[in-house]
Amino acid sequence: MGSEQFPAAQTALEEYQRLEDQMSQPEVASDPAQIRKLGRRHAELGVIVHAYRAWQEVKDDYEAAQSMASEDPDFAAEAKKLEAQLPAVEEQLRTSLIPRDPDDSRDTIMEIKAGTGGEEAALFAGDLLRMYTRYAEKRGWGVEIMSQNSTELGGVKDVEVAIRAKGSVAPADGVWASLKYEGGVHRVQRIPVTESQGRIQTSAAGVIVFPEADDDDDEIEIDQKDLKIDIFMSSGPGGQSVNTTYSAVRMTHIPTGIVVSMQDEKSQIQNRAAALRVLKSRLLAMKHEQEAAEAADMRHSQVRSMDRSERIRTYNFPENRIVDHRTNYKAYNLDQVLDGDLQAVIDSDVQADEADRLASRE
Repeated sequence: MGSEQFPAAQTALEEYQRLEDQMSQPEVASDPAQIRKLGRRHAELGVIVHAYRAWQEVKDDYEAAQSMASEDPDFAAEAKKLEAQLPAVEEQLRTSLIPRDPDDSRDTIMEIKAGTGGEEAALFAGDLLRMYTRYAEKRGWGVEIMSQNSTELGGVKDVEVAIRAKGSVAPADGVWASLKYEGGVHRVQRIPVTESQGRIQTSAAGVIVFPEADDDDDEIEIDQKDLKIDIFMSSGPGGQSVNTTYSAVRMTHIPTGIVVSMQDEKSQIQNRAAALRVLKSRLLAMKHEQEAAEAADMRHSQVRSMDRSERIRTYNFPENRIVDHRTNYKAYNLDQVLDGDLQAVIDSDVQADEADRLASRE
C-alpha cells in the first residue's frame, strides 16, 4: 500500500531489496570493493526505506482503526491519535526523498593553508587544525595527517589531513555530509602573540575539502603516462632538512595541472601512495563538480559554494564570537567551538542546505 502516492519511495524499496539480495551472494560478499560500493548505496536508500515503512505502518494502522471505529470507541480514539501522527511521518518521508549528495557517506580530505597575516595566519591555521581534530574525535572519526609544513613558532603553513569514519555509516552520518560545508576562507580577528602594541589584527586561513576516493574506486582511473613525479628532500620548520634521503614526492597530473606534494611518510613509496590517493580524490571531486554543473542538481547548494575565495566564517577572539556568513549563525562560545564544539555551526549549514533542496523540489 502507498506505492501510488509515493512511487519514488516504492522504487527505492525495490532497489534496496535487490541490493540486499546482491550483497548476500558469496561472490559479492568476498569482494571488498563491490561490498563498499553496494553498501554505500544501500545506506543511502535505507533512509528512504525506513521513512517509507514508518509512514506505511501509521497509515495502515489508521485505516484499520478507522474501519472499526463505529463498532468500538477505543478504535475511534486510536484512529484519532494515528491521524494526528500522519502529517509528521509523511513530511519525514517527503524529506527523505530529496536527492542527497551521493558522496555524503564518503570520508574526507581537508587542506588548511595559512593566508594573509604571516605568522599569525599560520598560528590560526594551526588552531583550525586542532578544532577539526577535536571535532572529529567527538564524532568518533579517525584523523590522519598526510602532509604538514609548520613554522618555528608552532603555526601551520599548510596541512593535508584525512578524516575517516570507522566502519560503514548512514549518509547523514558520513564525514563528507558534515565537513563539505567547511571549504572557503576563515577569517580571524585577535591580538596576535607577535603584536607588542596590543592591536587587533585580521588574518585568514583557507580550507579546501573534497570527498576521499577509495583505493579501488572504479570511477577514477589514472594513466601513469599522465603523471609527472618529482622527488625531493623533506624539510621541516624554517626549511631545514629533516632527513637525508630524497623521500618527499611532488606529483603533477598533466591533463588537469593538479599538483600534490607529500613528505610526511618515511619512505618514497609511502609518500607516492599518499599523493596518488589525494590526487584520485581531487579528480573525483572535479568529476562530480562537472556532473553537478551539467545536471544543475542540488549537490552544490548556495551554502556549499564552490568559490574557494568566499569568506565563510569569522572568529572574533575579543568578543568570543563566531559568525557563519552564509547562514547568519552567530554565537558567543568561540572558545568551545575551537575546542571542537562545532556541531551547532555545521547544523546551521546543513539546515540551510536542506531548505534550499526542499525549495527546489516544490
